[in-house]
Amino acid sequence: MAKKVAVIGAGVSGLVSLKCCVDEGLEPTCFERTEDIGGLWRFKENVEDGRASIYRSVITNTSKEMSCFSDFPMPEDFPNFLHNSKLLEYFRIFAKKFDLLKYIQFQTTVLHVKRRPDFSSSGQWEVVTQSGGKEQSAIFDAVMVCSGHHILPHMPLQSFPGIERFQGQYFHSRQYKRPAGFEGKRILVIGIGNSASDIAVELSKEAAQVFISTRKGSWVLSRISEDGYPWDSVFHTRFSTMLRNVLPRAIVTWMWEQQMNRWFNHENYGLQPQNKYLLKEPILNDDLPSRILYGAVKVKPRVTGLTETSAIFEDETVEEDIDVIVFATGYTFAFPFLEESLVKVEDNRVSLYKYMFPPQLEKATLACIGLIQPLGSIFPTVELQARWATRVFKGLCSLPTEKTMMEDIVTRNERRIDLFGTSQSQILQTNYVDYLDELASEIVYVSGKSRKHSSIFKKNKFLKGV
Repeated sequence: MAKKVAVIGAGVSGLVSLKCCVDEGLEPTCFERTEDIGGLWRFKENVEDGRASIYRSVITNTSKEMSCFSDFPMPEDFPNFLHNSKLLEYFRIFAKKFDLLKYIQFQTTVLHVKRRPDFSSSGQWEVVTQSGGKEQSAIFDAVMVCSGHHILPHMPLQSFPGIERFQGQYFHSRQYKRPAGFEGKRILVIGIGNSASDIAVELSKEAAQVFISTRKGSWVLSRISEDGYPWDSVFHTRFSTMLRNVLPRAIVTWMWEQQMNRWFNHENYGLQPQNKYLLKEPILNDDLPSRILYGAVKVKPRVTGLTETSAIFEDETVEEDIDVIVFATGYTFAFPFLEESLVKVEDNRVSLYKYMFPPQLEKATLACIGLIQPLGSIFPTVELQARWATRVFKGLCSLPTEKTMMEDIVTRNERRIDLFGTSQSQILQTNYVDYLDELASEIVYVSGKSRKHSSIFKKNKFLKGV
């Protein structure tokens, strides 16, 4: 009898998890709290509690060639970088091709995921859901948590003295949808990630003035790289990954800095990272340097205080008549339907084996898919995560001892801090090709014997020496 798997969420992680379950002969049921698939990538005009929210103009930062699922290339007529509506179209085609919609229960909220009393022997879970005001309970042999980590806004208001006196409008970037309504305003964007730079650039075309405040600076890349190729097809190669792994750290950071400054000198634009030795995720924005160059966006240091109408900065400068503050300060995450001990952040660390499995469970029947921030595309990453998880559930792959997994978690976290730093935005950061190789090796090597998972070797470009 096929094992039953609960898949929570019908975004990209949920869809590919459904397909992997079907590929392995498992029996999945997906619970999606909204009325449609797409998760983060389905734009809606209104912000909804418990659901990720994007602005209308969002475009992918990774190219279609490096972002498609391994056995389902994107249509040739799709552009290299996709507007969110195009990416959602790809997900719809994918779901239809593999007949995935029949496994999804829409407008169904997961309330609780509980270990069964006999969990130590059965590994089973009780999943309590609510739909149409009615609660239901079902037993599953495994659970895949695919609910995302761009839902709960991180709003560190305590770090901005005077915010309670500020008379203008302020909100988190998840509430931003379009530039209409901000014409002629003086706007302060706090943060220097992809959302912050996108919003600052877009608003600067309508606003009287936009300021972008950064504590530590950031590298900025264009989507267009050498000879006009997409940046990620040039950056994420086996050769460059090998160099970053074998060369001394000082040489790697020097090479990184040279590469980042090839387009423009970040120091001249006030964007040079405070700690150049961290391999922090760069911003992908084709317009930010030019908007800075002619003054539509002005870069400012950390905000140290606010008054009724002005912002005070670390360099003791003051900008008056601020109308709007946009907090592009990232996200935190929580899984209220799970027992608190299973998935939580402590000391800036996620205690999951390879960002997926809680190490303390007697049976490896719960996995988090997509709770990660790779330096490359998330889509191939979650596909390999789902492949590994479903093979673990099926008994084709096994996990090491709890002690070994905990040691790996500690070592991995120490390396993450060394490479990427300790900021809130780097909690889930990881190298790209290295992590994909780790996942693939777990799938391919079972009990010390090589077993080819044919679709990986035939179809996944990352394992064929790009």
